[in-house]
Amino acid sequence: MGRPRKGPHIRHARGVISIVIPVRNDAEALRRSLDHLEGLREREHTEVIVAAADAGVDTVSAVHGRAQLLVPGGSTRAALMNAGAAAARGEILWFLHADSLPPGDGLAFIARSMNDERVVGGAFAHRFSEPARSLVVISLINRVRYRLTRNYYGDQGLFIRAAVFRRLGGYPAVALMEDLILSQRLKRMGPTTLIGTPLLTSGRRFLGRGPWRTLGFIIWLLFLHTLGLDTERYANRWRGPADRQPGSPWAVSPQQSSAS
Repeated sequence: MGRPRKGPHIRHARGVISIVIPVRNDAEALRRSLDHLEGLREREHTEVIVAAADAGVDTVSAVHGRAQLLVPGGSTRAALMNAGAAAARGEILWFLHADSLPPGDGLAFIARSMNDERVVGGAFAHRFSEPARSLVVISLINRVRYRLTRNYYGDQGLFIRAAVFRRLGGYPAVALMEDLILSQRLKRMGPTTLIGTPLLTSGRRFLGRGPWRTLGFIIWLLFLHTLGLDTERYANRWRGPADRQPGSPWAVSPQQSSAS
């Protein structure tokens, strides 16, 4: 095989980029995401795998033949993404949240970045879809964080060479912070890249729960993780009830209800 062409071009090989989308009770966001992916340039040279926590009618309808649908039996994002990666044929795995919308040239950006064989993976810059001022400020804070640390979160569209992903053992079997842990491990395997064109992700979690309250909770989780303390006990609070959309507002405690 000759050298890859320069510029935004994806090689015509089977499953060069496998897009893996974990979903749990989020069919409408998944439908919008799959609609958006159909408009990506070079989309015909990829495969899309949806790993769902259930095979409800709404989820099946959202997929509607546009992706391979897996129902692996797990409900954590890590378990779902690992199941999707196990079924993937691509040389590169691209993990997208169900409420994330990548740029139109996202596939070409990844292919160009990975033409450097030293690069083991990377992510996109982050921006919220909604124009709320609080979200703009939080996105700017987040930008400083990942540019300094090179630690990327799942809502930045993490991508990684499949061979490297498997050497790392995939995502860790945790219910929280799986993307941060994988990103930290990935840096030890080789150089990573940050694509400056932002990937848009819904800020519904922040808007529904209160932007600054949610940011404070994230900082608390990062503090615990940095000290090597347990964050798993907060997983259910972060994820919310299994029968509601991800990012649904936190339940009001009886004390808060009586005070109001």
